[in-house]
Amino acid sequence: MTKPKPLHEFENVDDVLEQVRLRSGMWLPGGSLAHLDSMLIGYRVAMAVHNVEEDFPFWTPGEDSPFDRWLNKCSGAASSLRWSTRIEREAEAIGTPPIELFFTLLDQFRAEHQQRAR
Repeated sequence: MTKPKPLHEFENVDDVLEQVRLRSGMWLPGGSLAHLDSMLIGYRVAMAVHNVEEDFPFWTPGEDSPFDRWLNKCSGAASSLRWSTRIEREAEAIGTPPIELFFTLLDQFRAEHQQRAR
């Protein structure tokens, strides 16, 4: 099991997300995926400001992100909604906490992308 670690030990967005998974109540007021989305957009902006190259599937300015495209493929329908809104709506419809559904989908997304990379 992953343990909480200090911010200075984070190496990439996956580290950030694993810490959010461990203690989502600390990171996301009310478990809001909108807060997570905003946090990830800030992370992406910081990457650009500091010229950091990293695989980042959550926000691509001017186009759908890889995660949004994957959600479209999984649902069989395109949407103009951001991934955070789509997942929150789906979670409400099925009676699941949004953060749990997000991490379930994130794990599936990562697994598919790791298989393609082989």
